[in-house]
Amino acid sequence: MNYNKINNLLGWFCAILATLVYVVTAERTTSWWDCGEFIASAYKMQIVHQPGAPLFLMIQNVFSNLAMGDRTQIAFWMNVGSAVCSGLTIMFLFWSITALGRKLFVGKADRTLAVPNNYVVSIMGAGLVGALAYAFTDTFWFSAVESEVYAMSSLCTAVVFWAILKWEARADEAGADKWLVLIAYVMGLSIGVHLLNLLVIPAIALLIYFRRSAQVTTKGAIKALLIGVVILGFILWGVIQYLIKFAAYTDLFFVNTLGLGFGTGVTFFALLVIGGLLYGVWYSIKKIKPILNIALISLGFIIFGYSSFVMILVRAKANPTLNNSDPDNAFTFLSYLNREQYGDEPLFKGKYFDARPTDFFDAGKVYRKDKDKYVVAKKKTEYAYDRETIFPRIYSEKGGHPRFYRDYLGLGETEKPTFADNLKFFFGYQIGHMYARYFMWNFVGRQNDVQGHGSLTEGNWISGIKPIDNMLVGGQYDLPTSEKENPSRNTYFFLPLLLGLIGAYWHFGKNQKDALVVFLLFFFTGLAIVLYLNQTPLQPRERDYAYAGSFYAFSIWIGLGVLALREFFTKKLNAKVAGLAATGIGLLAAPVLLASQNWDDHDRSEKFLARDMAKNYLESCAPNAILFSYGDNDTYPLWYVQEVEGFRTDVRVVNLSLLSSDWYMRQMLEKVNDADALPINIDPEKFKDGVRDVIYYQDMQIPGYVNISDLLNIMLSDNQQNMAQLQSGEYVNLLPTKKFQLPINKEAVMANKVVPKDWEESITDTMQWDYSLNYVSRAELSMMAILVNNNWERPIYFTTTTPDENNLGLGKYLVSEGFAMRLMPVETDLNPEEYGAISDTAEIYSSIINKYQWGNIGQSKYLDPDSYRYISLYVSSIFGETAQALLSEDKKEDARKVVLNAYENMPKKTYQMSEPMSYTPLVDAMYKVGEKGIAQEVVRRNIKFIAENLRYYMAVAQTKSNHETRNIRMGLSGLVRLQQVVNSHNDTELKPELEKLVNEFSFMMQQ
Repeated sequence: MNYNKINNLLGWFCAILATLVYVVTAERTTSWWDCGEFIASAYKMQIVHQPGAPLFLMIQNVFSNLAMGDRTQIAFWMNVGSAVCSGLTIMFLFWSITALGRKLFVGKADRTLAVPNNYVVSIMGAGLVGALAYAFTDTFWFSAVESEVYAMSSLCTAVVFWAILKWEARADEAGADKWLVLIAYVMGLSIGVHLLNLLVIPAIALLIYFRRSAQVTTKGAIKALLIGVVILGFILWGVIQYLIKFAAYTDLFFVNTLGLGFGTGVTFFALLVIGGLLYGVWYSIKKIKPILNIALISLGFIIFGYSSFVMILVRAKANPTLNNSDPDNAFTFLSYLNREQYGDEPLFKGKYFDARPTDFFDAGKVYRKDKDKYVVAKKKTEYAYDRETIFPRIYSEKGGHPRFYRDYLGLGETEKPTFADNLKFFFGYQIGHMYARYFMWNFVGRQNDVQGHGSLTEGNWISGIKPIDNMLVGGQYDLPTSEKENPSRNTYFFLPLLLGLIGAYWHFGKNQKDALVVFLLFFFTGLAIVLYLNQTPLQPRERDYAYAGSFYAFSIWIGLGVLALREFFTKKLNAKVAGLAATGIGLLAAPVLLASQNWDDHDRSEKFLARDMAKNYLESCAPNAILFSYGDNDTYPLWYVQEVEGFRTDVRVVNLSLLSSDWYMRQMLEKVNDADALPINIDPEKFKDGVRDVIYYQDMQIPGYVNISDLLNIMLSDNQQNMAQLQSGEYVNLLPTKKFQLPINKEAVMANKVVPKDWEESITDTMQWDYSLNYVSRAELSMMAILVNNNWERPIYFTTTTPDENNLGLGKYLVSEGFAMRLMPVETDLNPEEYGAISDTAEIYSSIINKYQWGNIGQSKYLDPDSYRYISLYVSSIFGETAQALLSEDKKEDARKVVLNAYENMPKKTYQMSEPMSYTPLVDAMYKVGEKGIAQEVVRRNIKFIAENLRYYMAVAQTKSNHETRNIRMGLSGLVRLQQVVNSHNDTELKPELEKLVNEFSFMMQQ
């Protein structure tokens, strides 16, 4: 069998093997974060969050058809779509490694040169080791088994890098430049998936220079690299942004100046671009200008691939259920592509986080589409600050960022940060924590999968070599059982890293040019992203997926490490045996080790909680309800179960973080599926973009509480008498008081069965509360309008995870109905306080026994932090409070069933320090219903977890700074609360154990 056949077969073998592994370990339904949105949008061809991924959605829609009409299987088949893309990525990586290895042995990139037989085994071994090593890395495997863009983006990167190596091997042949056109087209297509693929361009530019140049020089290489960077910038800004920007402003001219219809300017500009490209190609042929010809053809194919975004415009016009940003015209589409809702990070110049504005100036206009023309909605404002710097890294004043900067840099409360602090944060946090840590996760080992924010016990890299790990994070000789048995504790003993470093060193020694190309791929898909993203601290989740391309590049060197080992072994062994030995060692040191360590925490086939949690939210709502959610992990699974599985589509899900946008508020005025429009009843002209974007609170010293309807009228008024005048002379709406009240129509409340029958006597005449914010966005404006107009006809709920500050301050009127809190005009302090207020115990009991599903968390071999963080909610609010309420109603047998249901469905292990305290109402109920045995089992498990982890923290603190204050505090609180429960039931078996532990850690309680 010849070399090419072996190469092709083994490449496909890698693809099939990897794909099978991914399919077996793939999530069977939706997962957390963006997946629910992507699955729902791909299924119905809808619009996802900025900047969109239209090609990804269209391809995933194809995979959805494999469900054969079973809507419960659509998510799985879309996950399979990612698995297939990931498997193909491994195939192209194999072929890229073998192409580089072949070139090393035959002397140059020429496909006509035969490979000596004694090198074939080694080259194929290098491809197998490198490709399969990457297949089983932590980051890539995670993305391979869920419906997210990163698997398909990795495939685009792999195809492009493979294609440039194919061009290199054929560069002297006629028609070889078709490979460059293919690369351009794939890059254009990749824009419709994710932009990460474009970062390959500098490496491609350098490889083309090396292949085409008769004499390679340092100056020429630098020039080629700079050209590659310029091309990258041209595509990122010139093609992706400015093409649309020019089209938008052309449309502005055609509509506002010439009086033509919307879209005529865009059409004219598109024809102008197409005509210009065609003329340029014709001119390049006529004048025999090959470089211009290939450049224009490639640009044309990039734009052609980029045209997948037409899907966004077409579907936005159709106004689908999920229509993020409603990009149905040139300017909203431009805003959508530019991710304007997320803001910008300063790259070259900016302020320090403690800087104060000294001046402001206009930075452009924001246009919106009105009836027959574009109008200026508002002006962008930029500020000058008293303290600015080049290369700003510590710039954010939002949230807890200033506090984090000061703690991380050791700055006092009033101490001014310096440029040295700026660099310290860049190297220590942005590079060290937000890149190097991820790199080491993939090739050295991972402590656990808890998100790391600087703690020594969460989210760090480790190796499995105890002395080294103890020096890095401490406490490795005192690990608790929970860490020893943690599936996400993966240790590779530096072996993949060492193999890759050996491969890189050997590669630079053998072929500096190719090694430099791989290094550029490694740099631009890794550290260059760090520079570009300029990430703030306290990210909502780990961001390792952004650097998968860098790990891909390093895996090439892992493969070439086999060739380095082979060369070393040939000093003692014959070439064939040396190749086999090197391959065997490489397979054991990288793919086999990685697969064996990573399998248990990457097997997501038993996880269902994201789907079940969403269903539980909806099952907690009465028919035709309005359900307010807030975060991604609340909302996206809800969108999935409604849009894909068609579950409880009568409930109108409203995301509060999106409701502050004019487009989302406008969509709430329309019926969706089986859910009616929200009773907002505000003229869209009063909240369109640039109108009432935000209304600030100004205390007007109004005595007492004010009807919310009057406040709404003031904020919606266009009368200057109801406004405040700014120093600029501009009049703006205001919120004059935070004292809100809502008169209650008791007949309507009772007619619509808002409160249980037993509570009707407690219905208040007027709800009064203090507003929770210092401003009113469209979200709060909408909620106020709903309160005024709804008249209790539709039930109003908030998810239990919605932050208190986002419910208008209505917390005392929110009553638990399972997984959702229902708004009731009854003071909750009239109800039992010990374990919370529950409106209808019988209904929640029925839901627990008959409706609620628990995502298989009790039987799943592995739970991720996004899943197990809900255990505290389950055992406390759902099971514990319900059991206590049933006991207070003298329904002991029902309480016993709830207790046993909890024991059956909840995990038999403890995951985090917040859990033990959450168990106390449930444990108390266990004792009360006579289930002393399971109560003792739960208590022993939790106190063992607390004790082992507190000792672990003490061991860490012997050599490291203590960063575990919060966990220690929660652990001690849990210990004390469990002791109180045990003592209250006079459990003579557990009392001595708990007393001993409390005494052991009493010194911590005094600190």
